Amino acid sequence: MVNFSPDKDIPDLSGKVILITGANVGLGRESLHQLAKHNPRTIYLAARSKAKADQTIKEINDTLPDTARSTIRFLECDLTSFDSIKKAAKTFTSESDRLDILMNNAGIMACPEGLTNEGYEVQFGTNHVGHSLLIKLLLPTLQKTAKDAPTGSVRIVNLSSAGEQLAPKPDGIKFDSLKTPNSGGLSTWTRYGQSKLANVLYARALAKRYPEIVSVSVHPGVVQTELTRGPLASYGSWLYYPTKIMAALFCKSVAQGALNQTWAAVAPVAKQEGGQGVKNGIFYHPVGVAGKDSGLAKDEHDVLSDKLWEWTEKELKGQEL
Repeated sequence: MVNFSPDKDIPDLSGKVILITGANVGLGRESLHQLAKHNPRTIYLAARSKAKADQTIKEINDTLPDTARSTIRFLECDLTSFDSIKKAAKTFTSESDRLDILMNNAGIMACPEGLTNEGYEVQFGTNHVGHSLLIKLLLPTLQKTAKDAPTGSVRIVNLSSAGEQLAPKPDGIKFDSLKTPNSGGLSTWTRYGQSKLANVLYARALAKRYPEIVSVSVHPGVVQTELTRGPLASYGSWLYYPTKIMAALFCKSVAQGALNQTWAAVAPVAKQEGGQGVKNGIFYHPVGVAGKDSGLAKDEHDVLSDKLWEWTEKELKGQEL
């Protein structure tokens, strides 16, 4: 496990541009706060609600020196809507000529059955498809940045989860039923696992195809965040408060939970096999621990990650700025 302290281990980020989805609450907000302390040129807070984002920006700015208070910008982005994602990407590329860190932090967990605007199962559509479109639209900017930046410094960080182990066996992803509300009868937790497995596999697929960009996935640990409200409520009123108390006792704090994704965004690249640092395509448990993937996530011959890449490319065909 890596010993990582944001205040001393995040390097100077002068000139760098960062985009974090879902950064108005929880792990994304904490990551934004820690990165904002280290002089980035701009951090884009991508979220659906301007009111919530503005409140977050105000609260974080109140903790920063005056010179750093103009670095955080709101970027409206609803990951359940291709139109919203394309509008966000168009706004970003009109304002910024570079992108050093794309942290795909937003997500939903164990929610009721539903579909995104384009008809994808809502957890898979939000956690994987929406982020994949955002990545696709921002890849030219990431590639352009990587040409002139230090080797390995341009990053894509996908927030996944150890919940990837809940993905349906033996397939991992039920491709034929991703456009149904329950993915062919899967439980809400299995659908969540399927989407989180996709986050791991897609980072690996990106690393394989775009080696100049370091693409990784991370598990934050078991953290008590806004994400747990829906699942807690699903237990019913008589179990809600006991479960909430247990979560408070045994879950990590948000500050602890954000360490892994913040480390993955800024740590040096591993210079040799087995060396400390970030390695392209790897799934990390906290903090910086590799090798805890499920068998499906390890995908040793890239069979599932290649299939996911091809499926995603087909689904996103024609979606351009």
